[in-house]
Amino acid sequence: MDPRTFTIRGAEAIDGTGAKATRSDMIVKDGVISKFGTVLRGEEEGRVIDASGLTLTPGFIDLHAHSDLAVISDMEHLSKVTQGVTLEVVGQDGLSYVPSTEETLHDLRQQLFGWNGEPAGVKWNFHSVADYLSIVDKGAAVNVAYLVPHGSVRMVARGNGAGLASPAELERMKSLVAQGMEEGAVGLSNGLTYTPAMYADDAEIIELCKVVAKYGGYYAPHHRNYGEGFLDAVDDCIEISRASGSPLHLTHCHMSAAKFHDRTDLLFDRIDKAEHDGLDISLDSYPYLAGSTYLHAMLPSWLQDGGSEGARIRLSDSAQRAKAIHELTVTGSDGAHGGTVNLEVVRVAGVERPENLKYVGQYVAEIARAEGKNPIDFYLDLILAEDFRASCIIFAGHEGNVRAIMRHRRHMVGSDGILAGNKPHPRGYGTFARYLGHYSREEKVLTLEDTVAHMTGRPASRLSLKDRGVLKVGYKADLVLFDAQTVLDLATYDDPRRPAAGFESVWIDGLETLSDGKRTSHTPGRAIRSSRR
Repeated sequence: MDPRTFTIRGAEAIDGTGAKATRSDMIVKDGVISKFGTVLRGEEEGRVIDASGLTLTPGFIDLHAHSDLAVISDMEHLSKVTQGVTLEVVGQDGLSYVPSTEETLHDLRQQLFGWNGEPAGVKWNFHSVADYLSIVDKGAAVNVAYLVPHGSVRMVARGNGAGLASPAELERMKSLVAQGMEEGAVGLSNGLTYTPAMYADDAEIIELCKVVAKYGGYYAPHHRNYGEGFLDAVDDCIEISRASGSPLHLTHCHMSAAKFHDRTDLLFDRIDKAEHDGLDISLDSYPYLAGSTYLHAMLPSWLQDGGSEGARIRLSDSAQRAKAIHELTVTGSDGAHGGTVNLEVVRVAGVERPENLKYVGQYVAEIARAEGKNPIDFYLDLILAEDFRASCIIFAGHEGNVRAIMRHRRHMVGSDGILAGNKPHPRGYGTFARYLGHYSREEKVLTLEDTVAHMTGRPASRLSLKDRGVLKVGYKADLVLFDAQTVLDLATYDDPRRPAAGFESVWIDGLETLSDGKRTSHTPGRAIRSSRR
């Protein structure tokens, strides 16, 4: 009997549309849902699974993941499998490893070490979206969709330096985006506080988004400001969407600046108006108050002109270092969303050099005081000592805003999970379980049915999936079976790699990746290419 044929009996089924749970049975045949509702005695096919007391849902979709290397190197991928994820969207924040040349791939490996590390087993023999997705197709723990990253595209077309693109360079970028979309990408991502994308003007982005719109993809920006200029940055994204015709997805959407506390209405009003004007807008968030990135992300853009080598040279020059310190501590840095850097809330998450391991899990200002150093000097010295490979966690969120955003009717779930580092952010292992356990069951911010819809049906719609994301006859059997009374995130900032509790089984195309709470040997994950090519 095909292992992808089985019967599930007596589950509390939540179909992913937001509809109320119903006690239901299901038959899966050859990896496809063939019956959903009531299965009579004698109708069962294959193994019969007693799901009494458990909740059955579609597989969870992580709309914002940084598992770009993990999905092709870690066949267990416990961070996501153990919390019900069956599809991840990578290529986020305008930076990933394709498209690339030998030269830019080298630079990207350096720049993105704090996000992804360099796992053993990666052969680094990919330069196009097609190359990357073909590796995924050889087998992965989850399905994978890819966004063309604007910053990587810009590096291929004109390098890592500052300045606007020439007409010829812009045409090269458009060609690279079109190629990526032809090869199956689902849209374009951007990272407008990261080099080199931060050097681009809106005209460049609009032209690239026009290409994306032609292929039915969407625009997913890490926009120019998540601080006091947050609303201006959102307005900017809306105008790019309007001018290009590309749907807009606001990634890791949080309003953390003090002046926006309890003012999410200002964001929602803009979304409502844009939708009234005919724009297609969605957003995602993770359920934590801290963010995470590489440690040098907050440096001013002029300092990072030319990548890490350019930044190293400038930080070694006393006059330019003094200028950078003035911006970081007095006038504000565009790398820090226009604000100054508060090192009291910046925690070291990952280092490479053994002598710096003692700093992991501590706040930069706290370390500096203990060593009798100026915090900003220690920060810059640590960046240099780690050769721009350190990562950090930044505590700056607002609970009221986090809750309000997750309730929004266009909200979806994205973990923004960074898996590399000594003590990475727990969102990589805990996001989906935290929504289900803490915010739904314990805090009742969302009903369980709504929570599941934010993780399944809504993101499937964003990705234009025709056969996944809801429980429906004829759809692929990407499924999750969990205990709604015990599901809970266990990962913490001090112990960030603890798998979630309460998950019993996870299937992709009818093959179990998790069985009785334990990882199986199956790697049924494949590339999910755009259906609108």
